[in-house]
Amino acid sequence: MTPTAIAVVAGLIGFALGISGLVALQVSARSRRDRADVQEPALPDGAADVLSVIGRAYVVVDGVDGVVRASPAAYALGLVRGHTVVHEQMLEMVGRARRNGVIEERRIELARGPFSSGGVVLDVRVAPIAEEYILLLADDQTEIVRAQSVRNDFVANVSHELKTPVGAIGLLAEAIEDAADDGDAVRRFASRLHKESVRLSALVQDIIELSRLQGADVVTEGRPVDLNRVVAEAVDRNRTPAENRRIEIVVGGRVERPVFGDPDLLVTALRNLVDNAVRYSPEGTRVGVGLRERDGMAQVSVTDQGPGIPPDEQDRIFERFYRVDTARSRQTGGTGLGLSIVKHVMSQHGGEVGVWSQPGRGSTFTLRIPQLEDAGGAAAGGTGAAGADPATPRSLAPAAGSGKTEDRQ
Repeated sequence: MTPTAIAVVAGLIGFALGISGLVALQVSARSRRDRADVQEPALPDGAADVLSVIGRAYVVVDGVDGVVRASPAAYALGLVRGHTVVHEQMLEMVGRARRNGVIEERRIELARGPFSSGGVVLDVRVAPIAEEYILLLADDQTEIVRAQSVRNDFVANVSHELKTPVGAIGLLAEAIEDAADDGDAVRRFASRLHKESVRLSALVQDIIELSRLQGADVVTEGRPVDLNRVVAEAVDRNRTPAENRRIEIVVGGRVERPVFGDPDLLVTALRNLVDNAVRYSPEGTRVGVGLRERDGMAQVSVTDQGPGIPPDEQDRIFERFYRVDTARSRQTGGTGLGLSIVKHVMSQHGGEVGVWSQPGRGSTFTLRIPQLEDAGGAAAGGTGAAGADPATPRSLAPAAGSGKTEDRQ
């Protein structure tokens, strides 16, 4: 065979091998594609439509616990990462539902994520929805559980706080009865009885105020409020106790645009701040109250010359019944609810309360409340609550760069 013929034969063989390889590659690709089509997860007909309207976080897993579908809420709650169910407790519920073919229900508390100290409380329901698939429904109960806990703690704290003055009043009444022939003892016990009755009255009044605050609806029942008048009334209510301790209350500054809210609640909040400042300032000193406008927010600051608040206590002073110095609070007549009321009022008005304090240098509490804008876009130049028709507050969010919030009483 000539060299030319050999080259032709070799070329034909090579061409045949190439065609065979290409065919084999196409067959292999089609086979892989067919297998992939068979293994592709798919929900039963109509399941996706139902899941989209149930209003709960949901996860659908296949026979090997891989996530087929999950709602955005499931990712937000930290139940799913990628295509994996994160929490072992939920996987155990899935396994039992798959083995037994029955619905599993349980309330569980889970960490929100591997780097988060916060947790979520979920009512979880797990049920088979096809031969292979398992559905997890999670209803977030975190806020409800937290509210129940707060309510239970509040009832327990109120019971404890009421027992002290009530018990003291009973003991003092017995002491007065036993010392009926000793005029000095009767006068001494009667004086202490009066102090305890005043403290009890203040505590009951603050509890009533908190209850009223929780039922108030500032958004629908509020109106334009002149903050200058609120400050004047709050200061006037504290004039007598301040004069009794030779403390001067000095007011400075002014705000032009009104705020939107409940004037009685705002007076209560500011009165509590001024009352705190008077209680904790030494006799013969001064309490300052300042007003100003900044970035669409009205700011009211109350400054005292008291003992100040230690840094490690400042994160807790707005808690109900929390006191920095229990002995001093009892001496000054504090109930431990004043600053909690202030924080609640500010929250209802879309504002905030912040504090600056250093031990030995006094404290400054600052209220920040969104101001109203004129409906036509011009600044509302009125000074009273009956000014021009308002539009809405500039912002219902706290002012940027505001300080840490804290409380003392």
